[in-house]
Amino acid sequence: MRLTALYGGLFFVSGSTLLWLSYLLTAQALTRRFDVKFSMRSDQPDTVTQEAVKEVAQAGVDVRLDGALDEMLRSSLIVMILIGVIAVLLGYLVADRALRPLDRVTEAAERLSESNMHERIALTGPQDEVKRLADTFDAMLNRLHRVFEAQRRFIGNASHELRTPLTINRTVLEVSLEEPAASEDLKALARALLGTNARYERLIDGLLLLAQAEQELTVRKTVDLRHVVLTALEQIEMSPRKRPAAVHRDLTAALVEGDPLFLERCVFNLVENAIKYNVRDGEVWVNLRVEDDGAVLTVENTGRPVPPYEIDDLFEPFRRLQGDRIRSSQGSGLGLSIVRAIVDAHRGSLSAAARPEGGLVVTVRLPR
Repeated sequence: MRLTALYGGLFFVSGSTLLWLSYLLTAQALTRRFDVKFSMRSDQPDTVTQEAVKEVAQAGVDVRLDGALDEMLRSSLIVMILIGVIAVLLGYLVADRALRPLDRVTEAAERLSESNMHERIALTGPQDEVKRLADTFDAMLNRLHRVFEAQRRFIGNASHELRTPLTINRTVLEVSLEEPAASEDLKALARALLGTNARYERLIDGLLLLAQAEQELTVRKTVDLRHVVLTALEQIEMSPRKRPAAVHRDLTAALVEGDPLFLERCVFNLVENAIKYNVRDGEVWVNLRVEDDGAVLTVENTGRPVPPYEIDDLFEPFRRLQGDRIRSSQGSGLGLSIVRAIVDAHRGSLSAAARPEGGLVVTVRLPR
């Protein structure tokens, strides 16, 4: 539309300039051509002088000349308007045809994601600027496709190579604990090593889940987020807690589109963190409501006061409230990072705010 308006505007400016120049040049030419020149005859009455006759004749010529110029101007304006309308329509068709390859590039860019990175624009036609743009875009997609494939292979290999030795270690330690001849010191050491082994297993699982959550979703289903929240709360209730907390729920049915397992892990991590980083006999509130733009999940807990300037750092990997990266009792520091990655993969938004009484209010917004 902008190109059409530009073409139409240029046509009318050029046409108007040409029309007025033609009008002025024609008026000057006609004025010179129709200048009345004649001489008096001898039999002409004396009451009519030569100057009077010339003025009357010139006036008649001027009237006819002005009428002819006005008629030419009206006809030219009508013709220019008609041709201008045709020029605007032709300009729109030409602009649409010229920009159609760019529409293909834009549609391909909007359609492509990690799940269909193999598709290409493959634009055909002359080697012009649009063709060069499409070829450059295809080349960029080739490079991105190779990077994503390498990342998928790395995640699969890392999952196998890292979990296998930890599984073997856990099996050996569990067998040693069941050995009747094992001393109490050996059993105590085995229990300590089992705890360390379990911590590294959780760390590896968290890293792999974080890497998978940061990729494009391969599963998209319409799910009721209320059922997902209930399932996550049931898992938390069955897991042992060192610091019990009362969990209050206020849930409304809310349909969203996404991966149910990722959404369940997102809710699980939020509630688990709300319980873990709480005070003794603390409370947790889980609220799910529906708004115009989608579902809103809020997880609020009591706890120690949280400085507002440290809230954003809590969603970074291996970051905790006090910046402690050594103590294993507080987890691996990946819980909220996984939550943010899952919310981003579902095209949602995540925000957090400190409660004046202590604790946090984490809000997740997911589109319908």
